[in-house]
Amino acid sequence: MRNSGTWWIIAAIMVLLDFYVFQALKTVTQNTSEKVKMIVHGAYWILAAATVVTLVSLPYIQALQTNKFFRNYIFAIMLGLFIAKLIGSAFFLVDDIRRLLMWLIAKLSPGTGAHYADPAGNGISRSVFLSWLGLGAGATIFGSLLYGFSNKYNYQVKKIQLAFGNLPQAFKGMRIVHISDIHSGSFQNKAAVNKGVDLILKQEADLILFTGDLVNDRHDEMGDYIDVFNRLKAPMGVYSSLGNHDYGDYVAWPSEQAKTENLHKLKGVHAQLGWRLLMNEHVALEKDGEAIALLGIENWGAKGRFPKYGKMNEAHPGTEKYPFKILLSHDPSHWDAQIRTEYPDIDLMLAGHTHGMQFGIENPYFKWSPVQWMYKQWAGLYEEGKQKLYVNRGFGFIGYPGRVGVLPEITVIELV
Repeated sequence: MRNSGTWWIIAAIMVLLDFYVFQALKTVTQNTSEKVKMIVHGAYWILAAATVVTLVSLPYIQALQTNKFFRNYIFAIMLGLFIAKLIGSAFFLVDDIRRLLMWLIAKLSPGTGAHYADPAGNGISRSVFLSWLGLGAGATIFGSLLYGFSNKYNYQVKKIQLAFGNLPQAFKGMRIVHISDIHSGSFQNKAAVNKGVDLILKQEADLILFTGDLVNDRHDEMGDYIDVFNRLKAPMGVYSSLGNHDYGDYVAWPSEQAKTENLHKLKGVHAQLGWRLLMNEHVALEKDGEAIALLGIENWGAKGRFPKYGKMNEAHPGTEKYPFKILLSHDPSHWDAQIRTEYPDIDLMLAGHTHGMQFGIENPYFKWSPVQWMYKQWAGLYEEGKQKLYVNRGFGFIGYPGRVGVLPEITVIELV
């Protein structure tokens, strides 16, 4: 929020986009009454002006930056409108290119332009059709984002069986609940979150594993939710790791000491919850005289500017004697970048981070989300040789306070 110049540039882009979309709006309302035009056009510009004014006010009004309702909903609606207009503009651009080509053809070949003109009969013109199509596509996207608000606490349980030839006999049939990306700073409905925790407990897991991003930025975001998540118990324990948001890297701290203290206190929150936070280390899980290794590292991301705090060279030594190994690593890009190439004895890696972008399409035959353009492994199970990766879609949410097509997830893994 500190760089006000950036926000002014974004606002300028939005104004230009508003004028572009308005041309399509004029096209589709050209045959309506003057009263209808005044109402529709007026409402459009009031909403557009309110959006731009709010946007340019962000760097200067602290309350807008810290208010949870604004950050969760108003900002999301503004972003949704921007995306809707951007998608609609793609259709309008097609029509503008088409008309430009018609004009060029008419200029270069006099007398032929009429062949390329929009039909003048009773049918709808191409320009009006594409304008309606663009507005409809934008409205559909915006409507979907509004609908998605109702899905943010709609937790889904995904159950999967994973077979490993080297799994010790004592651990066959072990049930693991995997959760990730709680992002407690985004929550506004404690009762709904409690129901999610009830659903986790209902799975009666032997072991619960959490793969990072407990908060959005600050340790105190967990204040109201410690008595919710400290209910998570399992016979073999609850283990956790850190995600990129847990370090407070996205906040303007008054000093480096304040940032360090925040991380220190966040580690204390894990202890308050009764979770064993793994910081570039491993532990042995024992059962009936047999043992497997559980490793947990700090965030290690190979994409974008995500940090590489994780140290496998500290967590892995000493695990050679265990026949089976599970790794908690927040960012799934770590799997291809380091685990598969340098640590082929890691049997199962559990990750989160992507949230499935909280937007996409998933059914038994098809899975898609824009996040796959950045992350090859973004949701569900992936296998390469004897190694497996499972990417949890996230328990919580951040940025956009909703879910469209990709619901919040509680994963139940049974080792067989």
